[in-house]
Amino acid sequence: MYSRIAGTGSYLPAKTLTNQDLAQKVETSDEWIVSRTGIRERRLAAADETTSDLAFKAVERALAAAGKTVEDIDLLIVATTTPDSVFPSTACILQDKLGVHGFPAFDVQAVCSGFIYALATADKFVQTGAAKCAVVVGAEKLSNIVDWNDRGTCILFGDGAGAVVLTASEEPGILQTRLRADGRYRSILKADARLQGGEISGNPYIYMEGNAVFKFAVRALADIAVETLAAAGLEKSDIDWLVPHQANLRIIESTAKHLHLSMDQVIVTVDRHGNTSAASIPLALDEGIRSGKIQRGQTLMLEGIGGGFAWGSALIRY
Repeated sequence: MYSRIAGTGSYLPAKTLTNQDLAQKVETSDEWIVSRTGIRERRLAAADETTSDLAFKAVERALAAAGKTVEDIDLLIVATTTPDSVFPSTACILQDKLGVHGFPAFDVQAVCSGFIYALATADKFVQTGAAKCAVVVGAEKLSNIVDWNDRGTCILFGDGAGAVVLTASEEPGILQTRLRADGRYRSILKADARLQGGEISGNPYIYMEGNAVFKFAVRALADIAVETLAAAGLEKSDIDWLVPHQANLRIIESTAKHLHLSMDQVIVTVDRHGNTSAASIPLALDEGIRSGKIQRGQTLMLEGIGGGFAWGSALIRY
């Protein structure tokens, strides 16, 4: 038994924050941001919009695309770094908002690789027969943990949500997944705040050593892509589309080059979405499908890397 993507959906908040807007708050410019990241704008959730609110709208659209209803769901996994609360999980809150209950619902926290971790987990549930219709969500309200006075990080991040519906199939869908982590690098990308005695201890904002993150990401993503292809018995030339984590255009270009793919074979949304962490891959996937670029039967390489360091890949026959 295999799991296949039956439908995708996404949601972006209404408010757009451009580079020009940021240039009025911190010492930066549109040219500087675009040349280093490829980002031109990002979306910000409203003050009263929660991560589960964003996720809810993405799930609604994914279910509609799959021809499923909330009653069909028997597994719900939410990948997020910015949950509604310490607990209950955002997945349990989302389950309640969807108006269903009884099946497993839980969060996965692997930052920007969270969606790949969640997808790989759901795939195993479906393969073993423990689930027949799994909903996997990547949702973030990163604006909650961005220091808007730090020009090194405030230019990068945005809010949004993406979702996929996985159903059981006798035809291969998810061909291979690979997950990796290395906690030795946890200090170069982090938000290490914690609740202690009713107060916040540590830094509640995103901290990043940009050059160190870039170097690690380029190497790790290239290696895991090759490993995943080898496990599936496929070649680089078999990939129709690369759907990468949308963190930095230069990292995306480097990964595509290593896989011998032209940028015409890469789904790019970082220019309009910024880095939406766990939401970025499902957001890009949904856009690629709804735009008509990604077609049924094509082979996709999904991969992402984030704080932890944690990274992963999924090779998919769509």
